Amino acid sequence: KYVGGSPANIAVGLSRLGKKCGFFARVSDDRFGEFVTDYFKREGIDVSHVKTCENGESLGLTFTEILSHEESSILMYRNGIADLSLSPEDIDEEYIRQAKAVLISGTALAACPSREAALKAVYLARKNGVRIIFDIDYRAYNWKNMDEIALYYSCVARESDVILGSREEYDLTERFLGLDGTDESTARYWSSQCASVVVIKHGKSGSTAYTGDGKSYSIRPFPVEALKGFGGGDGYASSFLYGLFQGYEIMDCLELGSASASMLVASHGCSADMPVLSALQEFIRREKEQYGDMVARVE
Repeated sequence: KYVGGSPANIAVGLSRLGKKCGFFARVSDDRFGEFVTDYFKREGIDVSHVKTCENGESLGLTFTEILSHEESSILMYRNGIADLSLSPEDIDEEYIRQAKAVLISGTALAACPSREAALKAVYLARKNGVRIIFDIDYRAYNWKNMDEIALYYSCVARESDVILGSREEYDLTERFLGLDGTDESTARYWSSQCASVVVIKHGKSGSTAYTGDGKSYSIRPFPVEALKGFGGGDGYASSFLYGLFQGYEIMDCLELGSASASMLVASHGCSADMPVLSALQEFIRREKEQYGDMVARVE
């Protein structure tokens, strides 16, 4: 068994790369909740704001089946779920004030009271000059309709300094905005709001980062023999963000993100297989030696 969920995977990935991470969460009052909290502690993640549920909510349980190199099956149990019981009262302004960035996952916006907790975190981060990162992370479960998704996604995206998502996730976010569905229009719009970096992912076709100065940077995936079809996005986010926090050039951030994504889809787990920096750098060196540069273009 593994600790999972996109924000958890990203936090573990960043911690293994040497960043100091904390976590706002609610976990179940049982051995599963203890398993998550103990795992975070071992990974060096601050759990002072991980609280135990009080009304019998259950930790999300996910079974994954690796059917082939091309197909993975995922079965989720998310009724009466612990993570969506995070409440606004759990969000501590002083804790946010101490941070350099706050990451919001789109899944946290799917239902109350987690939705209000996430929006409060966004408000307090903006108030205190803390960078806001939005990982759109669309999952169909828990959402009621497309209008609801667009409403809350766009509210957070409008306040975010860095946005990461697939083309399909941006389409959901931009439902009411009248954009033409191209990457260029997406980048222009969110850059006109608060975003300094807009990352749009296209799976096997690679990804592009658009910066506030109107430039774009693209990269192709590093070739690997994939074992599963999930987890790559979380590896990508953690390593790309690590590069941003370190002040790397955008192309170097993309390289780290793309490499981590490839490593994760070729591994059995997600959080447990997040790479340390030396492993990431060695993977990039070997891949370039065998396949050449993964850079597609810089415009």
